[in-house]
Formats: sequence, C-alpha cells, structure tokens
Amino acid sequence: MTSQQTVIWLQERTALGILSPEPLSAIAQILEEKVFPANHNIATEGTPPEALYILLEGQLESNSSNKNNPSLAVGFLPGSIIHLQEILLDELPQRTITTITECRFWVVPAAQFREVINQYPEIAQVVSRMLAQELAQLASAFSYEQERSLALRPYLVTKAQRGIVGTSRYAVRLREQIREAASDRKSVLIFGEPGLEKDNIAALIHFGSKQRREPIVKINCGILQTSGAELFGRAGGKPGLLEWLGEGTLVLNNIQEIPPELLPQVKKLLQDNTYIPVTRSGDSPSEPRTSCARIVIVAEKAQPQIERCVGRIIKVPPLRVRKADTNAQVEYYISLYTRARGIAKPHITPEALRRLQSYDFPGNIKELQNLVERAIVQAGEAQELTEEIFWAAETKKKRFRVNLLNAYPGLRKFLRSSWWPDRINYGFTVAGFAFIVAVLFVGPQTRDRNFALNLFWAWWWPVFLLLFPFLGRIWCAVCPFMIYGEITQKLSTWLLPIKLKRWPREKAEKWGGWFLFGMFTLIFLWEELWHLENTAYLSACLLLLITAGAMIFSAIFERRFWCRYLCPIGGMNGLYAKLSMTELRAQQGICSATCTTYQCYKGGPQKGEGMETDGCPLYSHPAQLEDNRDCVLCMTCLKACPHRSVEFNLRPPGIELWTTHIPRSYEVALLFLLMGGVYLHRLPELQSWLGIQIDLTQFLPHLGLSLLALIIPVTIPFLGYGLIKVYCWLNNYISSVNAVKIPNRIKPRAFIELAYGYLPLVLGGNLAHYLRLGLGEGGQILPVFFATFGLNGEQLPVVVAHPAVIAFLQGATLIFSVLLSVLLTQKIARQPLRVLLWQHLAAIGLGASMWRIIVSG
Repeated sequence: MTSQQTVIWLQERTALGILSPEPLSAIAQILEEKVFPANHNIATEGTPPEALYILLEGQLESNSSNKNNPSLAVGFLPGSIIHLQEILLDELPQRTITTITECRFWVVPAAQFREVINQYPEIAQVVSRMLAQELAQLASAFSYEQERSLALRPYLVTKAQRGIVGTSRYAVRLREQIREAASDRKSVLIFGEPGLEKDNIAALIHFGSKQRREPIVKINCGILQTSGAELFGRAGGKPGLLEWLGEGTLVLNNIQEIPPELLPQVKKLLQDNTYIPVTRSGDSPSEPRTSCARIVIVAEKAQPQIERCVGRIIKVPPLRVRKADTNAQVEYYISLYTRARGIAKPHITPEALRRLQSYDFPGNIKELQNLVERAIVQAGEAQELTEEIFWAAETKKKRFRVNLLNAYPGLRKFLRSSWWPDRINYGFTVAGFAFIVAVLFVGPQTRDRNFALNLFWAWWWPVFLLLFPFLGRIWCAVCPFMIYGEITQKLSTWLLPIKLKRWPREKAEKWGGWFLFGMFTLIFLWEELWHLENTAYLSACLLLLITAGAMIFSAIFERRFWCRYLCPIGGMNGLYAKLSMTELRAQQGICSATCTTYQCYKGGPQKGEGMETDGCPLYSHPAQLEDNRDCVLCMTCLKACPHRSVEFNLRPPGIELWTTHIPRSYEVALLFLLMGGVYLHRLPELQSWLGIQIDLTQFLPHLGLSLLALIIPVTIPFLGYGLIKVYCWLNNYISSVNAVKIPNRIKPRAFIELAYGYLPLVLGGNLAHYLRLGLGEGGQILPVFFATFGLNGEQLPVVVAHPAVIAFLQGATLIFSVLLSVLLTQKIARQPLRVLLWQHLAAIGLGASMWRIIVSG
C-alpha cells in the first residue's frame, strides 16, 4: 500500500481522519505492518504503552480489574486506534487487550509518535477536540440514562425473590416452562390463583434470559390511565415505559384489571410488537413505533381475549395440588427466616407437617410463608414447631373435629390390633351366630321362651338404633353375614381355580340402591304378615336369607360387593350413619403428598408402621370419603397406612348432610320406607286411632293395610314440599308485580335434598318403637335363656322399666327427633324459616302421629 493509499485509509477508517493531509502523511511514513498470533497481549493494564496500534484485521478482547467502570469494556473494529489517549496524555493503560485470533496491525513506536506530535501540534488539538466530543456524548448518554433510570425506578424489579421450591412433578414442569420461556423473546402469559408469586416467575424468566442485564419493570394494570400514556408515551412529549425499556422486560400485573380501552392496543403490541403513542384530541394519529421489549402478562385466571396473541402460556399450579412439596417449602422458609435473623433453626414435628399437608392454603405460597414465620415467632426459644402452633392451618372439612386416635392413644392401639375386628369376628361372632340361628330353629318359637329371639328383637334393634348417632356403621364391622361371606370367598378361591370378578360399578351404583330398597320392602312385609317378631324359625330364615346373599355374591365378586351395594341392613346402616357424631377420614394432603402405594385402598405388604392388609373391603379410599355411607369402620385403612393419615374424628352430628353430602334418590326412597315401617309396626294402634276394623288374621286385608301404612305417610312430605313450591311461586309473583328487585325472589331447594331433613325423625320413630321391646322385654333375658333349654329361671333377676318410664322415653325421643329434623332442614336448605314452614309442619305432624300410635297407643 502506497503512502497516499495509507493516508486515504486513515482518513476513511480511523478517528485520525479529521487531521489535515500533512500530519497524516507524516504518520503514514512511519507506520510498520506487524502480525500478532492469537492470545498475544497488545496492551497490559498498568504498564506504559510501547507503541501506537491501528487494527487492520482480526478480533480483540479487553479486560480490566476495575469492574465499576463499564466504559472500559469496549469492542474493537478494523480502524480502532490503541494507546492514542495514553501516549498523548502520558497515562498508563486501564485495560489489558488480547488478540483472540491472528491479528494484523499498523504499529508506530511510542517514541516516534511523540516526535510527530511535537512536530505537528495540530494532532494534540484535534485529539483534544475529539475527546471533548466523546465526553459530550458520554454526558448526553449519562443524562439519558439518568432520565431513563428515574422513569423506570418506580416500577423496577431488581431481582427474583426465589426459585421454584420442591421436587414434585408440578415443580419440575414449572421449572422447565421457565427455562423454555427464558430461552427466547416470546411474550408470556402467567396465570394462577392469588398468592402464587407469579410476578416472581416473570422475574425468573427475565433474569434467566440473555437480556438479564436489561431492566425489568412491573406495572399494576389497575392503575393505568385509560389513555395508556404510561406505557406508550405521548407523541412529541414524554416517552412511555416501552421506549425507556429498550430490550428489557415489561410485566403487566393483574391484566384482568386493565381498562377495556387499552386491550386492543395491548393485543396489537403482543401480535406485532408495535404501538402508537398517545396524541392529543384533534391531532392526527402518530406513526406506529416498534418495541424491542419482552411482554410478560400476569393474571389470576386464563385470559381468552389475549391468549391467541401470546407466545407462551404458563399455568402456575396451586399449593393444594403440590402437597409433595410442602415439606421442602416449609424447610426453605424456616431456613430463610432464621438465617435472616441469626437465630437457631427449629425442627418441625411430623404431626405439624401432616397438619400443613392436610391444609389447602387458599392464600398459597404467601400464606404458607406467613404461617411458618408466625409459628417461629410463637415458638420463641423452643426447638420444635408443633401441631398446635399451626392452629390457623385448619381446613373447613376439619373444623369442629377432634381426632380421637390422638386424644386416646389406647384406642389407636386397640383398633390397630388383631382384636379389631378379626379376633372378634372369627373367634366369637362366627360361632355365636351359628349358635343363635340353631336356637331359633330348634328352640321354642316365642319371644318369651327363646333367648335368641329376645336377643334379636329386644336387644339388637334398639341397641344399634341407639348406636347409629354415635358410631355410624359400627355393626357392619362385626356383622356375621359378611363374615360368612368372607369365609365363602376364601374357600371358593382355595378349592376352585377361579378368579373373582371385578365390580360392575356403573350398574351397581345405578341399580344397587333400588335392589336393597326392594329387599327391605319385602322384609318389612314378611315381618308384619308372618309375625317374625314372635316366630323364631322365620326370624332365623330371615338371617339365613341375608347371609346367603352375602355368601353368593362373595363367591362371585371380589371383596364386599354385597355390603356396599345390595345388603338391606347395610343400606339402612349407611343411611343412619350419616347422622353419626364420629367419622373415619384421612388427611387428603398427607395422602397426596407422601403416599404412592395407596395400601389402604389396594392392600399390600407391610410398609413402615403400616401393616400388611388386603385393602379396603368396600373399595373406599378414606381420603375420598364425603359421608359415612361407604365406611364400615373395619379400620383396615388405619392398619395399612404408614403415614398416620387416617383419623377417627369426633364431629358435629350429621354435619356432612349440609356440607359435602350428595343426595341420591334411592336413599330418599329407603328413608321414606323406614318412615312407613314405623306405622307398619303399629298396625293395631293405627286401626284403633283411625277407627278402622280390619281382620288382620286375613292375609289379603292385612297385606292391603300394610301397603297403605308404608305408602300413606310418605304423602305428607310430598304435600309439604308442594306447599313450599306454591309459597315460593306466590312470593315471586308478588315480587314481579310490585317490581321488587331479584334478591326477593325465592327458589326452593330440590325435594331430594330437603328429604334428608326427615332422617332424625325416621331414626327417632324407629327407636321409639323398639324401646318398648328393649325396656320391656330385654331385661328378661336371663329367665328366657333358662326357659329356652327347659329350665326354670323364675327366680333369676329381671330388669324391666315401668310403662310410664317407657312412654316418657318414647315421647322424649320423638320430641327430640322432631326438633332435630327442623334444625337439620334449616341447615340443609339455608333458607328463611318462613320458606320451609310447611316442611317443618309436616315433620311436626308426622311426629304427632307417631306419638299417637307409639306413646298413646
């Protein structure tokens, strides 16, 4: 390259191009071309420069120990001059410059360049002017950055608070979505329930991206002006956040609160990254501008109006589905709080952790953090966070509940032992039931001379009707029908190479309830028409008939299909068990957080403190139970559970009927059948009261009157509900005529729901009927026992209540039952008393009629 060509190149490519030709020619004459290999230091920080370097080709990098001055980190292009300022001002280099690839330079030794400067002072003046221009540019840039910083500061997000804590599949998936979103510049919609720190997820996306050094700002959409000037700026006026951001990230928090006028502009921004600054009224619209910012939208719900415009959608799972992460999150927040305050880290007890896992956390992460911090403060210097400290973490389902297994450890020990119920069933009930049936067949046939008949009618019925409000389906745990069914099941699979069938659940759910309703109807009629109460062998036939059903279906289907769907006694027990003040449940949070085997449901080998079992005989998972209908209190789940999730709770009686209950038509039919059974058992008294003279020794008249006794009482609840509907219609009609607002309109609850309000009355009516046998004949069991075997037991003690005492207890039972029915109906319906007045009157009328035939009869 000739000297003239070098001068032209210096004029076109370098900062020296502003010099006149004479100094440029002088410089060109002393330039020497040199080639340096890769990884060669051209300049060393703090070392006097040896020469002036002008880069012709190649790549360089600079490095400085001064991290507080970002201007020292510069890039180099062909034509870059190295050491010009240092030689002119006699300074030491502030950076080390290294070749990345092989580089070609023009080099002038420092001493020669100083001679040229002395010869041509113009060089120093021009360079000083150039430095002044650079300083002015830096000042302008600094002023811009300062103004930008002031504009962004109120909305600036400085860092992400924390990562995603936990190892559940939800946490793993959420971390994957964050990484994917950080890998590109697509817009993101993040939505989920309140308290999930969705804005923190937006920060994680930004600080995990290549633009992490750019600013990220968050603005609440609820405070935006309808014009959108904060976002888009004003034409010819103050810039908006989008312009200040550059390649940063804009987080639109709570997009559901954005003014509707701004939605079209936000959609346009999401679709093509353009926006239009706000103009004054009357001015022509400004030209669209392009935004380089990434848009992240945060909402509490999905946003259908903008979902199609968004590049990525992230749904943040609530804590209630991430129970497996509860332990890790609690430990994290404990560590976070204690480390910040320099205090000892307490240990959380397993019981406290189980309580937290059973809680749904409607406030999600923020609520969990507050609970943990409050617990540490309340614990003081204690080294453990116990269950009682987390008193606020109480679910609605567990409100007013007391876990009797924790209150009485001895009860837990007994229910987990082999005594309950296996030893009782196979050591006593099997033989005892066979003996009872044999005595019924071969012994005397009347109740006053056959202790088995006395035991069945005067003891079993009143005792278990009395136990239902306390222990639910406790009878089903020791029921002899199913014990023989289990024996049949074991023998059939042992003797015959057959595989038991799976349950036809869909058909059983649809028709099973009606089957047991029909069975119970036939039992009622058989009991009344053939006087089973005082005929021993027929009572034995009834017991054997139910046992045969259990054995047949146990030989066909696995587990206790008969008990769950077809047993008439089981259906009655399940209905009355809804009123019980106890329940067996499992903590859903613990089951979903720590259990992977579901041994309580499926069965399996011993695991931890969980015993080996065959699983729930009724195929019910305790964590999924909503009422007592499908739990026979066999405690198989309690024995199988290795996580102490199963609870036996004391609760308000019948609370499920107005909380989690699902009404079923066949249950309502059975309820009214049991109501009619009260009248059926009192046909003579009913005839006397109504003045009807029908010969009950004649089969057909007896059958007709029995059917009427079962059917007619049911018409009263239907009549009461019809009057409720008439009242609601009249109220709504008057409201519409008087132009009263909608809140005064009344919609009655469905009959199938309100019908359960009669359940206490039905139970009370049946108990009042059997109190006569229990208190009048039950105490004669000892002399009757001797009479059964032909012995004289007249001198044995007899405990019999006075008729007045029996009548008093019967009347008190009926009054209490009516009051409970009124109260339960109000709880179920949650409507004013005036709306439900006719059902209450129906319950009072039915109670009064039962009083007439039971107490006064």
